[in-house]
Amino acid sequence: KQWYQRRVAITAGTEGVKHSMNPFDENAIEEAVRMKLKKIVKEIVVVSCGPAQSQETIRTALAMGADRGIHVEVPKGTEADLQPLAVAKIFAQLVEKEKPDLVILGKQAIDDDSNVTTQLLAGLLDWPQGTMASVVEHSEGALKITREIDGGLEDISVKLPAVISADLRLNEPRYATLPNIMKAKKKKIEKIAADSMGIDLAPRLKVLKVVDPPVRQSGDKLPDVHTLIEKLKEKGHIK
Repeated sequence: KQWYQRRVAITAGTEGVKHSMNPFDENAIEEAVRMKLKKIVKEIVVVSCGPAQSQETIRTALAMGADRGIHVEVPKGTEADLQPLAVAKIFAQLVEKEKPDLVILGKQAIDDDSNVTTQLLAGLLDWPQGTMASVVEHSEGALKITREIDGGLEDISVKLPAVISADLRLNEPRYATLPNIMKAKKKKIEKIAADSMGIDLAPRLKVLKVVDPPVRQSGDKLPDVHTLIEKLKEKGHIK
């Protein structure tokens, strides 16, 4: 996924604003490239859904080391309506076509922070999933994954084929060198019109309103424990 690299005022247009790859997707690409360098995978195919500018993102991935790209094009101005379920359905159809052994996605997009596309895709494919991966190790037709969860770390093993999502601590994405940027211009990008895939892309979710969180009141500095206890009694927190 791509996002606008800098914030713009609501009244400003986005024409000419540079797009960058979603940071979590950079980690996903980097992990795929490392797997290829270790001879674990033979080919890396990158996919981006969006308007024509999405090809910039694909070219960046190709310059990082991917072999070819697929651009699922949606009309300009409608990309904001492309929600996780629709993206998962697009990916599922491409998986049926490409027959990969592993799909790696970024954990979440940094604009909507949904963090559900990986899970939805795994469900549609009926494949095992390893989300929020900070360590991925290949072992005899399976992957050993360390997941970052609220309580700490969780180690799991999933059999291939599988779907995993990359966390920021999975790796440090490489910078594309100038020679590789030039080579990427010659790599193939297949273009597919989203409306030709026979998938219902209609948004299922609607934002009703966006409000600021309540302003937190400043705390009080108390001189001693006795005063603290009295304050807590006043507010009914203790008896």
